[in-house]
Amino acid sequence: MRRCAEYVTLTHTRRSDHWVLLGMFLVVIPLQYYLVWTDWYGLYSIFIPVYCFLAMPALAALWGDTSRFLERISEQQWGLMLSVYCVSHVPALVTLEIPGNNGRGLLLIAFLIATVQGSDVLQYIFGKLFGKHRISPNVSPSKTWEGLVGGIGSASLLGASLFWLTPFSSIEAGVLAGIACIMGFLGGLVASAIKRDRGVKDWGHMIEGHGGMLDRTDSLVFAAPIFFHIVRYAWT
Repeated sequence: MRRCAEYVTLTHTRRSDHWVLLGMFLVVIPLQYYLVWTDWYGLYSIFIPVYCFLAMPALAALWGDTSRFLERISEQQWGLMLSVYCVSHVPALVTLEIPGNNGRGLLLIAFLIATVQGSDVLQYIFGKLFGKHRISPNVSPSKTWEGLVGGIGSASLLGASLFWLTPFSSIEAGVLAGIACIMGFLGGLVASAIKRDRGVKDWGHMIEGHGGMLDRTDSLVFAAPIFFHIVRYAWT
């Protein structure tokens, strides 16, 4: 809920959007997590990117306000993807029925968070120590190729060492950690691009000096659904 609120504060909204936004907070978010909780995969996997994405522009169009219509709807839809849909795949890991891993879903979440968030820290450290070649200076000047390679490589080793938290072998855990960390980097880069576009440094101010909730979880936005689906299709 907090993530969605932080995102909405940076978007262009009009009076005609209020009912759509109210539906996002009071209907879509609770229903998405309810579907995850009940393990209704066939619906929660398409509820937002299909049904909500069709309903949102239809409701907005009924109000007849066409000012910046495409921009407003795109912002709202992308907000649902960033702050609700993608992140909902983190708790969805608990619902996966993996042979020999019953009742250990929370450890799978811990593995994902430890490796992806650890990668963020390690990329920063390697970037500070060895960083010379910037990846995308106009988007995130602090991100370098040296930091990326060093951070993801070391985070993959971290993932391999944490295989005991998962149903994976050490090599499998390392590979999955590497994939999740690459997606985490891309998620952080996209989040930085959005903030640059809006002219802000942070999504919010929940944690003094560290930004808002989205600032702390932006790397999980891309990593969580990819990690979830790889594990679901390969191990369940």
